[in-house]
Amino acid sequence: MFNEIYEVVKQIPHGKVATYGLIAALIGNPRAARQVGWALHVNPEPIVIPCHRVVNRFGSLAPEFAFGGKEVQKKLLESEGVEVAEDYSVELQKYLWKP
Repeated sequence: MFNEIYEVVKQIPHGKVATYGLIAALIGNPRAARQVGWALHVNPEPIVIPCHRVVNRFGSLAPEFAFGGKEVQKKLLESEGVEVAEDYSVELQKYLWKP
């Protein structure tokens, strides 16, 4: 399952985000949002698999972003043009990837 998750995450375009639930649905298992989180936490190729583009269902960044915390995730998203609010959230209506 992790490889399927990684393949979907690789498709999230620069400047867009996806939710854990969206990724779970795209791999055919809409109840697997937690497994998506686990897979991204052990991401074997953080540059190739852009897990920083994944947020929760409310658009909030991961409090324990696997590669340095939410500040790092915020910087990575902002470097792609994604606006991150002071509360570390992203406006899903504007930035959600719609495959």
